Amino acid sequence: MRNRLLVIGFSLVCACMMYAQPRLRVPEIYFGVHGGVSASSIMFSPAVENMTPITQACVLGGNGGFVFRYAVHKYCALQVELNYQHRGWREHNDAGTYSRELHYVELPLLMNVNFGSERWRGIFNLGPQLGYCVADNGGKGTQIGTTTVQYELIDHKFDWGLAAGLGFYYRSRNAGLYQFEARFNYSFGGIFGTGLIDHFNMASPMDLSLNIAYMWEFKKKK
Repeated sequence: MRNRLLVIGFSLVCACMMYAQPRLRVPEIYFGVHGGVSASSIMFSPAVENMTPITQACVLGGNGGFVFRYAVHKYCALQVELNYQHRGWREHNDAGTYSRELHYVELPLLMNVNFGSERWRGIFNLGPQLGYCVADNGGKGTQIGTTTVQYELIDHKFDWGLAAGLGFYYRSRNAGLYQFEARFNYSFGGIFGTGLIDHFNMASPMDLSLNIAYMWEFKKKK
């Protein structure tokens, strides 16, 4: 409940900040695509012993999707995406390696804060995101964990969390807008049950990604 209130409160603050900014004479509307690479893991509590250190716990994958950017204010914009995200975790010790891969469709709703010159601008993206697990590979390799519950099919396919990104964009004269961003996603939901009778009290996905986006401006015909 506290996490839900945090996201709602944050969204209200962002809305107030956007309306307090100077307005553009003509709104900017951009459509585009983006893609990149990601390193993901799951934050378990109690911890899974064989997932440490974090360099062994991560699963490398890719992400990509569509981007819609709408700006009516000088320094703030709304950025909505529809993405594919590759997630999972890995366990490793002398006995072998076990990896689990999950595939999500995600919908981030981001406030895009930007600053700088007309062509080069730094950006900060922040906002909630919703997701749904569309595929679970069921695990590969030797089961070496100390528990068995994490190797079952995930309990919760629906996911929700918070996304934050930092980067910059370059606006060309006639060839669109190019955006470069490092983004961190953290899920408030869990992939496994976290009730009193469940093994885990936390099983939250998280990932760090590097992304490149290309967007072209949509202009109404005069």
